[in-house]
Amino acid sequence: QVQLVESGGGLVQPGGSQRLSCTVSGLRFSIYVWAWYRQAPGKQRELVASISSGGTTSYAASVKGRFTISRDDAKNAVYLQIDSLKPEDTAVYYCNTRGQIASWGQGTQVTVSS
Repeated sequence: QVQLVESGGGLVQPGGSQRLSCTVSGLRFSIYVWAWYRQAPGKQRELVASISSGGTTSYAASVKGRFTISRDDAKNAVYLQIDSLKPEDTAVYYCNTRGQIASWGQGTQVTVSS
């Protein structure tokens, strides 16, 4: 059974930083392209960043230069460092493979507010 567990969210002031973590179990982590997604209130879930098995990264235009995705295959984990946070980054953040093959986890809430 595949499990995705996201953590690290919280309330942060504009301009602040957060580091999100996602631990994965139940599949062969290292062979997949992993990604972070987010869903803001009233909006569809969107792709934020992805990282290939070789470490190639890709970002949505809205977060490029502020977000950094990384992975640790030894720990079956994928991370998202989010800097220079803006109120519009407020959302529930989820991890999944780029092909969304796993059931969604509970996500982690990031709220950017002063």
